[in-house]
Amino acid sequence: MQEPDNIKKTSIPGLFVIERPTFEDKRGFFREVFRLNELKEFAKIEFKPVQWNHSKSLPGVIRGLHAENWNKLVYPIAGKMFSAIVDIRPESSTFAKVETFTFDEDSHKALFISKGLANSTCVIGEEPVHYFYLVDAYYDGKDTKAVVWNDPDLAIKWPVENPIVSERDRNNPRLRDLFPDKFKR
Repeated sequence: MQEPDNIKKTSIPGLFVIERPTFEDKRGFFREVFRLNELKEFAKIEFKPVQWNHSKSLPGVIRGLHAENWNKLVYPIAGKMFSAIVDIRPESSTFAKVETFTFDEDSHKALFISKGLANSTCVIGEEPVHYFYLVDAYYDGKDTKAVVWNDPDLAIKWPVENPIVSERDRNNPRLRDLFPDKFKR
């Protein structure tokens, strides 16, 4: 299938940027965030959301890098957000590859993040970030993998200094601790 105009591949397989048109008038705007049939036809991914989450993060917050065992569609709706996505699938040809994105209220894009990709949120600026995300498995806390947000092997250039990070995210392992065989020389 030819790549649709509103779904873009990235350098990491299973990570897509979705940008649908916005229709504005004097009342405001209307946008379809995504269409399941397009995602299925183009990406060959079965995505059947079962849980819808809303997250609010305050200025200076970094959440991540988390890789739950589900596919996820992330849609920021307010504030300015930086997101780093890391391929932590050991069998992947793009293992340890990082892609970064910046979202604001005018960017009107969503990310489809496949299982095995670790994602993050970093609030830029003085306004909180609100984002919605759909997932195709129920959260139970047992199937979560995570990598420390400041892993030196990943060298992510976070756009905030002295971030607010949860205790869990400060204590997550490095990627090389999770997959030592991938780092043997």
